Amino acid sequence: MTNHWNDLQNSDCILIMGSNAAENHPISFKWAVKAQKRGAKIIHVDPRFTRTSARSDAYIPLRSGTDIAVLGGMINYLIKNKRYFHKYMVDYTNASFIVGKDFDFKDGLFSGFDSKTNSYDKSKWAFEVDDKGIPKQDKSLQDPNCVFQILKKHYARYTPEKVSSISGVSVKDLELLYDTYTATGKPNKAGTIMYAMGWTQHSVGVQNIRAMAMIQLMLGNIGIAGGGVNALRGECNVQGSTDYALLYHILPGYLKTPLAGQDSLEQYNNTYTPKSNDPESANWWQHYPKYSASLIKAMYSEDTPEQGYQYLPRLDNHKASQYSWIPLIDRMYEGKFSGSLIWGMNPACSSSDSVKTRKALGKLDWMVNVNLFQCETSDFWKGPDMDPKKIKTETFFIPCASAIEKEGSVSNSGRWMQWRYKGPDAFGDVMTDGHYFHEIWEELKALYEKEGGAYPEPITHLSFDNMCEENDHGHMEFSARKTAKLCNGWFTRDVEVKGKKFKKGQQVPSFAYLQTDGSTTSGNWLYCNSVTDDENKSMRHDASQTKEQANIGLFPNWTWCWPVNRRILYNRASVDEKGQPWAPKKAVIKWNGSKWIGDVPDGGWKPGTRHPFIMRKNGFGQLYGPGRADGPLPEYYEPLECPVKTHPFSKTLHNPTAVQIKGEEKAVCDPRFPFVGTTYRVTEHWQTGSMTRWQDWLVEAEPQMFVEISPELAKLRGIENGEKVTVESVRGSLWAIAMVTERIQPYNINGTDVHMVGMPWHYGWVTPINGGDSANIVTPNVGDPNTGIPEYKAFMVNIRKWKEGDK
Repeated sequence: MTNHWNDLQNSDCILIMGSNAAENHPISFKWAVKAQKRGAKIIHVDPRFTRTSARSDAYIPLRSGTDIAVLGGMINYLIKNKRYFHKYMVDYTNASFIVGKDFDFKDGLFSGFDSKTNSYDKSKWAFEVDDKGIPKQDKSLQDPNCVFQILKKHYARYTPEKVSSISGVSVKDLELLYDTYTATGKPNKAGTIMYAMGWTQHSVGVQNIRAMAMIQLMLGNIGIAGGGVNALRGECNVQGSTDYALLYHILPGYLKTPLAGQDSLEQYNNTYTPKSNDPESANWWQHYPKYSASLIKAMYSEDTPEQGYQYLPRLDNHKASQYSWIPLIDRMYEGKFSGSLIWGMNPACSSSDSVKTRKALGKLDWMVNVNLFQCETSDFWKGPDMDPKKIKTETFFIPCASAIEKEGSVSNSGRWMQWRYKGPDAFGDVMTDGHYFHEIWEELKALYEKEGGAYPEPITHLSFDNMCEENDHGHMEFSARKTAKLCNGWFTRDVEVKGKKFKKGQQVPSFAYLQTDGSTTSGNWLYCNSVTDDENKSMRHDASQTKEQANIGLFPNWTWCWPVNRRILYNRASVDEKGQPWAPKKAVIKWNGSKWIGDVPDGGWKPGTRHPFIMRKNGFGQLYGPGRADGPLPEYYEPLECPVKTHPFSKTLHNPTAVQIKGEEKAVCDPRFPFVGTTYRVTEHWQTGSMTRWQDWLVEAEPQMFVEISPELAKLRGIENGEKVTVESVRGSLWAIAMVTERIQPYNINGTDVHMVGMPWHYGWVTPINGGDSANIVTPNVGDPNTGIPEYKAFMVNIRKWKEGDK
């Protein structure tokens, strides 16, 4: 989230799209309702009517996978009707930047596309620059090659009639949505977006979010109270796990994973450190070398940063098509892995095309699953269609301490780092994840030292004890509190920085003090300032605030928020060049003549001296974003499986850069699979249900796999409410209980009714008995080209009555 949970109360219009916040994120919805009681409008756009829809001022149904059509139509509307916040857009975004002559867009493809590799040469999308390397601008926005004019031309194709014809949203509803939301494009108004997996789990997931970010920038809704782009995280610590490099292409703090050929730390830093000659650009990533050196020093404290860099693993590239989840499972399926450590997850149910995933697990020599309870992954070898005698994989199940049996921090959607204290002891000899990791490292280190081996230094030099403390038996063991100190970082020797003297072992006060020379450690520069010599700020529960902070619900002394306790990101964009807020009654920061008051500002410089988007190289919000894998502007494409052969915006049907497995069949206008399938969550179960399906009272509330269909589809297939049915796709089939409901309605697409089938994805065969199996048996192995996240939300299926012999 650029903002935070209770800031939602400051909004004048809340668009909830790709989320069922009332059921899946009820804490967030509390604040949305509070805004509504103050007069704000809530609009819910979703394929299915839910409890969120019921509490909204307007519910607008759309066909799953058509979000960019609807959002592209909104961009067209706000340009055509001049609903944008003109001064904000001109001064704070790259609307005035001149795009180079090599940029082009024809029939769904941007310039630079290589059909052999299904990838783009992004250099074709670059800006024109002056002799100092600074992008050229036309503040009048009239140059035909300026970003604003390119946007205007690109989205002029997204007329209400065309958007309606492919999304199923009526023109009347589109006008209601566009008029209501773009009314926030005024200095004293704020609109916000709440989204979740309904946006990300598509082959255009990143561009869904990009489209809304562009709308927010044009309306002046970024950096202000009640505005922002707000992702509702699906677990309590998804934000934290991302900050700490859950994904293949990043290291902690969103540093890049090194590539083969980047042989020295200097080469690595030069590649990823942006350079700007604009004196008004803060270009904060210019400090990249300080953050990388401090991370390496946290991992390899006895080595110099240059030596420690050599121990980091390398990739060949950062492509999702090669290293993300879908290609990883495909390589496992091809027998290219010998073993797998599967920790805290249940891919036999959560992975797309679960049947293939289960078969892939059977190609391993060994597998270790660490989890709270037995699940479909730990027991895959005795599941449906499996013959244990033919499975070669030696499997190990290791139970792990639950969240309440250990202490440590979580980072919520609003980037608040919050400390959780240990409750009961774990059962028997069960340990925490940190303790297990430490013991594995100790064993590996001892084996390398005893037996040798290829390149042992990355293990033998690792300073794991930086995260440990001595226990009562004199043995080092994992410590969450020591780890929190390391994530902040400490000085490795006596130094003087910025005129202040620090002793070896002192905590680094903030990332502004991190150094390149190995004199500082920091496990994650974003978290530097969270643990000082005096306190762990994530443990704070102090509700004190200034009157300015109280006015918009800021609680700066309650836990801690990255970066440097800033609660609303990009907040320099909430004020004019004199530091005065666009919306004085909801000011986030304000320059009082000598200092900033309110939130922690995006840099302490005086107003008007720096461009507001300090994390961008040029300092401006990006309406035009030349860094994505699938184009600098969001463009409409159908999901990789879809019910139409054409769409109204171009002849390019699908995202040409989407992640997919060569040779795997997909259903496009296939009469065998005529219905749009989608998946979602219910309140009673969590993720694959590997925790909640063991709880009797939750199983009593939601006992088995069900499928929601409209009365029209039920009549078409002769299905009664409560009847057992089979849902099938080109990949497999599963049974479910039919729930015939008016919450789902057919969509009118180009004059034809298109039906949708909706399923939760919480079930599996391990428990409860007769509870059904995973919805992901029918989902495809296709994904977003930037992240690799699978397209769980839009695919094609058939539904029919269950018969003897069906699964």
